Amino acid sequence: MIAIVDYGMGNTASVKTALQRLGYEVAITDNPAVLEQASHIILPGVGSFQAAVEEIEKRNLKNVLIKLANEKPLLGICLGMQLLFTTGYENGITPGLDLIPGIIEKIETPYLLPHIGWNALHVHQEESAFATFQDQHVYFVHSYAANTDDTYVVATAEYGPEVTAIVKKGKTYGIQFHPEKSGEVGQRILQAFLKGVEQ
Repeated sequence: MIAIVDYGMGNTASVKTALQRLGYEVAITDNPAVLEQASHIILPGVGSFQAAVEEIEKRNLKNVLIKLANEKPLLGICLGMQLLFTTGYENGITPGLDLIPGIIEKIETPYLLPHIGWNALHVHQEESAFATFQDQHVYFVHSYAANTDDTYVVATAEYGPEVTAIVKKGKTYGIQFHPEKSGEVGQRILQAFLKGVEQ
């Protein structure tokens, strides 16, 4: 069973539909007991970093997510990926889950923000479960991005500068784009996470 974390700020329904299309049983939940039973955890997100952290803390999910990330594969999507990092700088300075070292800061680019649209992935880790997605196009909607050590960067996309697109540390993964809005490629990326990561 795949658990999608419900903290009131994620596009949970479309992520659930994408996973069900792949044939998985899916639960949308903020119940720690249900999250414990899941084989994989998905942390979605739409909105601001600060508001998301407040909601996660309000539901007493922060320590639960940190614990579970050490036990089973966890995937953060869009804002959910950003929450995996140490600190966010959107609407002030807010501590994140600190599962991956790094900060979330506004993209410095000559192009318009938010970054909305399709961009090609540049995969940096050839041994990654995502290596086959080199030059594949996926759909982004964001103004902030992760600044982290290259060790954790699986793939980037170009939007003026190279923007962090996929990250990994241990069993914790993050993808900045929306796989559920990225068509067949997005479906295959979700499958790569579910099938290709350590159990």
